[in-house]
Amino acid sequence: MADLTTAQLSDAALVQLRGVRKQFGSLEVLKGISMDVHAGQVSVLLGPSGSGKSTLLRCINHLETIDGGRISVDGEIVGYRPEGDRLREMHPRDVAKQRRSIGMVFQRFNLFPHKTALENIIEAPMIVSKRSKADAVAEARRLLRRVGLDAWADHYPAQLSGGQQQRIAIARALAMKPKLMLFDEPTSALDPELVGEVLDVMKELAHEGMTMVVVTHEIGFAREVADQVVFMDGGVVVEAGAPADVIDDPQHLRTQGFLQSVL
Repeated sequence: MADLTTAQLSDAALVQLRGVRKQFGSLEVLKGISMDVHAGQVSVLLGPSGSGKSTLLRCINHLETIDGGRISVDGEIVGYRPEGDRLREMHPRDVAKQRRSIGMVFQRFNLFPHKTALENIIEAPMIVSKRSKADAVAEARRLLRRVGLDAWADHYPAQLSGGQQQRIAIARALAMKPKLMLFDEPTSALDPELVGEVLDVMKELAHEGMTMVVVTHEIGFAREVADQVVFMDGGVVVEAGAPADVIDDPQHLRTQGFLQSVL
């Protein structure tokens, strides 16, 4: 199917995607995606490379523009302003304001190499949210404790393992107090022995009620933490539902084949 059924969609959802389309030149990457994520839910996007998962995630944060449909977060259309029956793209300044409530963690950690872990975390709250340095530092130290790295506050990224850098990246995103967290394959660049420490932080966030959309190949994480699993292929939603349905009892041959290849 190309999207979720009407019965599965809700006007009360925190994140709403309706008929989202995206093209790169002649290549249609997203072909009318509709889905919802309710407040406090974890939605995991599964699928092969090139299925449109990461593009969809970037569209939610308006890091990519869309060519059709609309995306709303907490009742506000992301990246566009309605003008009659059409949508006009917002000024980058206004888009940046919207992004303050949406945290994103990438495959690569994107930390400032010349700043310590603490300095990386306080940068956005001070510059974007105009918080005092004292408040930003206090919050950063709390977040460092939360991700288990309070002893590493004064270390530079080059002095940290990949797993530690990714946990700092998560703390940096949380410092903006987002209502939604997006994770784009956050463990794919890590050595296998470091994956668990990042997933543990994400599991804790999920248990605390953070709304999350996660692109990952970590099937165990999806089975344990997700409220909704969405399997994508070829720019459409092939199958969606609870982990017990999509992972343990998939109905579509394409889903079955993908899971057999990764389990």
